[in-house]
Amino acid sequence: MPIYEFFCRKCQEPFTALMTIQEHDKQAPECPRCHDTKEVEKRISPAHAVTTRKSLTY
Repeated sequence: MPIYEFFCRKCQEPFTALMTIQEHDKQAPECPRCHDTKEVEKRISPAHAVTTRKSLTY
């Protein structure tokens, strides 16, 4: 399950939420601090991938 990063514009609080893709597509989560859902925006975060192959440095 992906972890999404959000920011509440009402209370200026960044937070993360563990959600399924279907939950994420339905609506924004509730802010854990002020419990608002209308002022929550999704933030773009870097992705991290683990591979089995080592990269070569020349």
